[in-house]
Amino acid sequence: MNVRHLLVLMALQAVPSMGLAADWQVDPAGSSIRFSGVQVGVPFTGRFQRFEAAVSFDPAKPETGSAKVLIDLTSAKTGDVQRDEAMPQKDWFDVKAEATARFEASRFVAKGDGRYDAVGTLTIRGRSKPVTLPFRLGLDGGHAHAVGHLDLVRTEFGVGQGPWASGQWVALEVGVDVDLVASIKSGL
Repeated sequence: MNVRHLLVLMALQAVPSMGLAADWQVDPAGSSIRFSGVQVGVPFTGRFQRFEAAVSFDPAKPETGSAKVLIDLTSAKTGDVQRDEAMPQKDWFDVKAEATARFEASRFVAKGDGRYDAVGTLTIRGRSKPVTLPFRLGLDGGHAHAVGHLDLVRTEFGVGQGPWASGQWVALEVGVDVDLVASIKSGL
């Protein structure tokens, strides 16, 4: 069993079945987790090429839902060779110490008109912080499409150490855009 399969099994086991919540199968090929920032005054974007997500969600009872997303930090790519080579290093993601970021939502909050908040904890480089990810959800039968955006301060998670901690060269603010496509699991 490879590491990716082990992470998927761990994620699925970690998400409890809660009341009426339905388990959803996220389609990694149709989904993305992207990030954006500013380096020396120039905006840039990137994406995580590998992540796993386990979601349990019932729009009629969102408070009973949960989610766990494991993001492979070694898969971060921006298209800039120098930046892409620096991100896994100790000053940035320090993937030798911890190669996975985790977002664990303990509940969802309905905001009306197809809008929700995923309330949980984000852990990067061993630093955990409570976060709320607002997202818009479209449901069509057994299919779901969720799109959300979260603004973070990277240094709160230890991302950007040494000369990169001040924000002089790389802005402290980072945007994270989540676009997930999923279908309800059959046979549950």
